[in-house]
Amino acid sequence: MQTRIREVFRSSIDVKELILQDENLLKSIEAATRAIINAFRMSGSVLFCGNGGSAADAQHLAAEFSGRFYYDRPPLNSEALHVNTSYLTAVGNDYSFDEVYARIVRAKGKKGDVLVALSTSGNSENILRAIQAAAEAGMTVIGITGQTGGRMKDKCDVLINVPSADTPRIQEAHITIGHIICELVESDLFPRH
Repeated sequence: MQTRIREVFRSSIDVKELILQDENLLKSIEAATRAIINAFRMSGSVLFCGNGGSAADAQHLAAEFSGRFYYDRPPLNSEALHVNTSYLTAVGNDYSFDEVYARIVRAKGKKGDVLVALSTSGNSENILRAIQAAAEAGMTVIGITGQTGGRMKDKCDVLINVPSADTPRIQEAHITIGHIICELVESDLFPRH
């Protein structure tokens, strides 16, 4: 059992090492951070969407902005789009699950806002439709995916594609990247002197 524990830790570390060695990927993380800072500076919002574990990550990261990350400061307008279960089940039932994010992006998103779309495969239809709706609204789209980027690859303004095809390792890297972005956004908007 300990052998497998060590193997999983090593595998997770290896993915993060690959990220550290990829200058383009690091630049994408920086570009995503700058886009989010700009949206908040202009009194915009950052909307998150994802399915399953990616929905949990979306909710987690939205809470870091709207609540706090490292220290007390004013709240930032950020929301995970799946948290209203009445909305989600109504739209899923009345339209289709493929429409649950696109419809609410059309309701809430505006030019200058940011959509952070999380999908380990990059192929989730409801995420792809949300990206399309965000683009139509003039939002900046940040895609956070796995290695290939899937169908999201060419549809995002900024793509952060974690160099792995292993879903748990991708998700572990997603939350690390999200935490880095949260820290940088918070310290830029609310510097501690």
